[in-house]
Amino acid sequence: MIEVRELRKYYEMGDSVVHALDGVDLDIAAGEFVSITGASGSGKSTMMHLLGCLDRPTSGRYHFKGQAINTFNAKQLARIRSQEIGFVFQTFNLINRTTALDNVTIPLIYARVNNVRKPAAAALERVGLAARASHKPSELSGGERQRVAIARAIVNNPSLILADEPTGNLDTKTGNQIMDIFRQLHADGVTIVLVTHETYVAAQAERIIRMRDGKIVDDRRLDDDSRRKLIEQAA
Repeated sequence: MIEVRELRKYYEMGDSVVHALDGVDLDIAAGEFVSITGASGSGKSTMMHLLGCLDRPTSGRYHFKGQAINTFNAKQLARIRSQEIGFVFQTFNLINRTTALDNVTIPLIYARVNNVRKPAAAALERVGLAARASHKPSELSGGERQRVAIARAIVNNPSLILADEPTGNLDTKTGNQIMDIFRQLHADGVTIVLVTHETYVAAQAERIIRMRDGKIVDDRRLDDDSRRKLIEQAA
């Protein structure tokens, strides 16, 4: 699904140049559950923004489902974002003045779907929040708001979900409940790329990519034994 070659992203800051990504090669197959981890400034969030077509690389090649994304114009990138990718953020990014159901309808409205309420209600039910559809974000707990954000991310049935620190604002119990939802989505065949600095959260995936200074320094698949050891170390 994802093929990245020699991907670079540089930022000018005064007289210096920051190498946020510095020649990254990466392949992610359809149906994988991948965690990208690393310290602050390692390049993991930059990677997510480029994979999500939210930013353009300085150089390099990015193919998504065989399409040369780095050659796309703004309209083509917007189409990929609306039809193929669901986003989940640490801060939820919900509209406070509207209900949970209305928040979930937003991607459908952008995609010019005619009947938006039925699929939005189905997405809320999928994350166990059908009973809270008429509540506004201010009336929901942090975990419930993140469930709304996940429902919004999956309402268009995207082939890829990108999650940036999805448990970062949640307590451990609620974070575990959110990770249960991601594991179920993965079991349903959705490709998930999750960015996190928490080892425990990263260990929920089947593959961990570790970044440092804009480069991938480790890329490994987890079996049950290695996952258990990582979780024990993080406890």
